[in-house]
Order: sequence, then structure tokens, then C-alpha cells
Amino acid sequence: MTTPSDQQQTIPVIIDCDTGVDDALALLLAVRHPRLDLRAVTCVAGNTDVEGVVRNTLTVLERAGAPDVPVARGAERPLIEAVRTARHVHGHDGMGDLGLPAPTRTATAADDDVDAVTLLRREILASPRPVTLIPTAPLTNIALLLRTHPEVTGNIERIVFMGGAVATGNATPVAEFNVWHDPEAAAILLTAGVPITMYGLDVFERVIVPGPDVRRLRASAEPGTRLAGELLAHRGPATDASDPGGGLGDAGAVCAVIDPEGLTTHRLPVEVSLAPGPARGQTLVDRRRRVGESELHEGMREQPLVDVALDVDVARYVKLYLGTVERTEA
Repeated sequence: MTTPSDQQQTIPVIIDCDTGVDDALALLLAVRHPRLDLRAVTCVAGNTDVEGVVRNTLTVLERAGAPDVPVARGAERPLIEAVRTARHVHGHDGMGDLGLPAPTRTATAADDDVDAVTLLRREILASPRPVTLIPTAPLTNIALLLRTHPEVTGNIERIVFMGGAVATGNATPVAEFNVWHDPEAAAILLTAGVPITMYGLDVFERVIVPGPDVRRLRASAEPGTRLAGELLAHRGPATDASDPGGGLGDAGAVCAVIDPEGLTTHRLPVEVSLAPGPARGQTLVDRRRRVGESELHEGMREQPLVDVALDVDVARYVKLYLGTVERTEA
């Protein structure tokens, strides 16, 4: 249960992203919500190449009014797989091809060339309160951090990651893009030894901002608010052919950190399918009420328990997002 004192405390967060239309929506929310202290942003290849991710991230932070947030370049490819971008979804530049100007900070000047793993370690260990990590991208940077500097887990409150699916995938019939892009990294994440929330496609695709709200954001004179509207208009999915809404996507994971009571989660065993073939990258979520014949005949296997999001209060998160990016949220 959330107490009034809990609501007043600032939550230190770090976002690891592949900006990305909906990663940009997440950054806008994280910068502008008064309960969040965005300590750093780390970049990884995913929706576009890592250089484009850094450029897009810097652009969004400037538009949001937070140009000085530390930013670092991370992995340019998954641990094993080749890079497989999602430009068909996010546009050639990864930001909907909106023609946004280049940031005044250059990619090479981002945080004095400190790499993502170094920045993650530095900011996690330096935080006076345990940090919440919000990965909205393939989990390569996070896996490298956990394997290189496992001591950081002592100052991580929780990892709330956008990834995985209980039911249907998008990269394949069963695998969600972020996990499919680097399955080994996702498997490493699940062994972090800290509380983990999986904000997967089951809730990701449901939080849609109605068309009239998107139009209002696009008409704003304030740069960050207007950018949110343009990004939502690009994202879809259409809810009304004459006045389409836009999905919050990754921004829903940030909503879940600010207001976890808007999310219904169940603590369930989760593992990632690493074998070659059509199921590679699938998040296997065990929702059975009792063990099955496999366990009875072959024995129990240790599986990490994850708080898996199964339902979301759509109206609550839409209201939270709009009130924050339009600066009306108290």
C-alpha cells in the first residue's frame, strides 16, 4: 500500500533505451514528472543503430527541457545476434522521420564519452537512494552491467523493463522485439537477484491516448508537449479512422514506476527461450496452478520469479501521461 510519505519521495531512475518513437514518449514523461529524478540515460542499438539512438535521445532531452541529463552510448549490437532494427516501425531516423533538428550536444560529447556500463555503475552506486532501472530496449547494456559489476544490485530498488509477452509476440508469433533482439541478455536480466517487473506486450499495446487528446498535444506551442503529440500521431494504432489515437508504448513502463497501483501483476516464473528456431526469444511465463508431468517426471528446475503485468488501468495511465507532459500533473 502506498502511503502519503511514499508519494512525496522522489524516485531515482535510469532509463536504458533505443530511442525510438515510444522511448521518446517515455523520456518526456520521466523528465517532466515531479516524482522522478532522472539520473542518466543509456543508449543501445535496437529500433535504430546506436549512433542514431544517442542523437535521438539528446534531441528529446533538449525538447523536454532537460539537456544536461547524462547520456552515454552503449552496445552497438546484441551479445550474439546481429543488429536487426525496427525502422519499418520507427522510421529511417528512428523518430518517425519528423524532420527534427539535430541536438546542440553532439553524440561524441555525450557525457564526455563515458560508455553506458560505466555510467550505469557510476550513477547507481552514487545514488543516495536505491535506483529503479527502466530498460525500454534490448537488454544488452543491462546484461553487460550485471556481468561486469554485479555489486550494483545492492543499490537497485527494482528493474521495470518493457519486454516480453505472456500471449502473442510482435517480432515473431511468440517473441516480443526487445527480448527477441537479444535473448541471452534478457535471460541474464532475469538472474539479477533484484525485484523485476515485466511490462510486456499484454499491457503495452492497450494504453492508447484518444485522438482528440493527440490533436490537442500537436497544437501546443510548448516544444516538448507538441513533440509528444507528433510522436503519438506516428505511433498509432488507429482507434478511429477519422481521428486516430496513439499508443503510449514504452511510456507505460514509466507510468508503472510512478503509479504501480495502475498495474495488475502476478508473481510468476519466467524464462527466455534461447534455442534456435521459431520460439527463440519467447518469454515462457508459467501460469499453471500446479506442477505438471514434466516436473513430476524430470524434477523441478529453478526459475526466477517476476512480477508480470497482466492488466492495466488504461484511463489512469493516459490521465497520468497527459497531465505530466502538459505540465498540469501536481
